[in-house]
Amino acid sequence: MHKRRRGLLLVLVIMLMGLFLFFGMKLRPATQTTTRNSESSAVQEEMSENVGDIVQDIAHLAQEGRAPDIPFAAGEADQQAVHAKWGKPLQVTESANGQYEEYQDVTIGYQGSKAFDIRSFKEDMKKIHLTDIKNKLGEPDEVRYYQDPTTKQIIFVYQVNDKYQLKWILPKPTDSDANPVVHHISVYTELTEQVTDTVEQMTLDEKIGQMMFAGVSGTTLQQETTSLIHDYKVGGLILYGNNLDTPQQTVTLMNALMAANVNNQLPLFLGTDQEGGKVVRLPGPLKNFPTNQRIGDINQSSLSFAVGQLLGEQLKAFGFNLDFAPVLDVNSNPNNPIIGDRSFSNDPDIVSKLGIETMKGLESKQVIPVVKHFPGHGDTAVDSHLELPKVTKSLDDLNQLELVPFKAAIDNGADVVMVAHILLPKIDPQYPSSMSKDVITGMLREQLDFDGVVMTDDMTMKAITNHFDIGRAAVDSVKAGSDVILIAHEYANVTAAIQAVKAAVNKGEITEDRIDDSVRRIIALKQKYQLANQPVKAVDINSLNTDIEKVLNMYMK
Repeated sequence: MHKRRRGLLLVLVIMLMGLFLFFGMKLRPATQTTTRNSESSAVQEEMSENVGDIVQDIAHLAQEGRAPDIPFAAGEADQQAVHAKWGKPLQVTESANGQYEEYQDVTIGYQGSKAFDIRSFKEDMKKIHLTDIKNKLGEPDEVRYYQDPTTKQIIFVYQVNDKYQLKWILPKPTDSDANPVVHHISVYTELTEQVTDTVEQMTLDEKIGQMMFAGVSGTTLQQETTSLIHDYKVGGLILYGNNLDTPQQTVTLMNALMAANVNNQLPLFLGTDQEGGKVVRLPGPLKNFPTNQRIGDINQSSLSFAVGQLLGEQLKAFGFNLDFAPVLDVNSNPNNPIIGDRSFSNDPDIVSKLGIETMKGLESKQVIPVVKHFPGHGDTAVDSHLELPKVTKSLDDLNQLELVPFKAAIDNGADVVMVAHILLPKIDPQYPSSMSKDVITGMLREQLDFDGVVMTDDMTMKAITNHFDIGRAAVDSVKAGSDVILIAHEYANVTAAIQAVKAAVNKGEITEDRIDDSVRRIIALKQKYQLANQPVKAVDINSLNTDIEKVLNMYMK
């Protein structure tokens, strides 16, 4: 009996010891894990605070136009000083914004010889995540997106003061990486002082001349064209197919136009309609592209970007610096007599995507894209070359369809918007879009926040001339907010518009400050694309055609 009790006691003791050991083992790691988690959390918090300090330091330096460990300031440093301190750059790239010089982990952008963009790719940037920026600086003043065939980026823009912007460039967040690290930063300023100085030195006649984009006659330099350049100092010239006969003749004419402008203070915009498809102006035997509708059917961003690049190469080779393209009209009306297959699609999202890629392709070759025809020509049943079309849609309707591609293009940095001759009675029952303050200032400037150059469609189209005197139309268009008046035909029409605008200024109907606003935008655009009107050499048509064939063979099989 006693032996049995002792045996039971021994079993109980062993069981209790086992339970003690078991629970002891279970509890000890939990305590250690809690300690480790606490330590890890403290380290992460300390790291986050350190990153926050870096973000704050960057923002503070940006207020002076500087980035960490870079001894130059945007808006102050000039190219010569940078070269004296750092030597020759590793690489030089021309872009729509200016010339960029790359060093080991810094890139500096110049307009002329002045630095306007300081970009840092230093290692410290890779410690900073998207959420770190927002946690320290709050929501950005503006969010932009950049995309090309190989890159998708999100850009947070902070206006750190009146002079400088701080831009954080990161990979676009995805499901697999919702909190990406910074790729680089940009401290950016607009070189407005230089533009303002130029405007202040100009006469009223010179300012009004810059606001005119004139057509020319003939295949050689005519006396009337020389007068437009010498006497009226027009800002730009548009050429059509009847001006461009052969490659050699075109080069000769373009060089003559540039030579005629050599003594003027500002270079010329030299533009044409090179859309691809049925609207092309450059002379053969240059190969053509398929219609935008066909490109829309394929619906590949990389194709549209490549087409934009090749259009830019063609135009640049002949001496042009501006393309009246891409078309951003949504082809929503199958009976439309003027847009049709010039549009990418009846889907505004496809038009947005492909139009923006074409725009960026042109920009990459330093050719100015002019997106058209705001606020949308796709639902008209009348050709504005022949009569004034009417679209009876409300603003809400337009926001749902026609305005979608234009908003997207503006959000992606469009520099020039062409306004169409369309009557929108629910917006403005009196004036067509190209003369309407409700459309140009209200919709385009204020609603869509566009601060670039506004250009009219050709004011000699019958949509205007059947209803308005061309001089009066030019005045009303400027009053509505247009910066550039396009008058594509007849010397007398151009001079009439110039004289009417000048008379309106002299009698106080238009203030000279209003003229100055437009001229500042025009000059800034010419500086951004580094227009210089350099003479061009003979065009290598075979090389251009080979490049086109490569792209077409890749996508059109």
